[in-house]
Amino acid sequence: MANLNKVLLIGNLTRDPELRYVPSGTAVVNFNLATNRFYVTSSGEKKQETCYVRVIVWGKVAETCGEYLSKGSPVFVEGRLQYRSWDGANGEKRSTLEVRAERVQFLGRGGKQKETASEEKMGAQNVEDINLDAEPNEPDLGGKVNNEDKIPF
Repeated sequence: MANLNKVLLIGNLTRDPELRYVPSGTAVVNFNLATNRFYVTSSGEKKQETCYVRVIVWGKVAETCGEYLSKGSPVFVEGRLQYRSWDGANGEKRSTLEVRAERVQFLGRGGKQKETASEEKMGAQNVEDINLDAEPNEPDLGGKVNNEDKIPF
């Protein structure tokens, strides 16, 4: 039986991306993406459901995202789910499920974006060459909701 781990998301950044470099010099950027689902209940009430997803991007793609994206930027993310765990500052076991982006396409207006970042165009790196446990950040799924245009950031 074959396995498949593929994620496709379209949403908006909930805050500016956080670009940093691991000790090996490899760039890594983290950002949270808000995706909205609109639906109508059986009683006819219109509802909105927002899902916040942590995205991590490595290498030259990360540098491009750090340079061109900002809070509110609409993006298309293609990647895979990745589970990580680590010991927190107080010794408590922490874990996260995030999207390891392989391709990030900048959509429309909403930030300083100008182009598409993808591993094919920007130079892919092997996952084996990157320490995924280097300086993990806890996901920030909080934040204020701005009802303007029904976008939660």
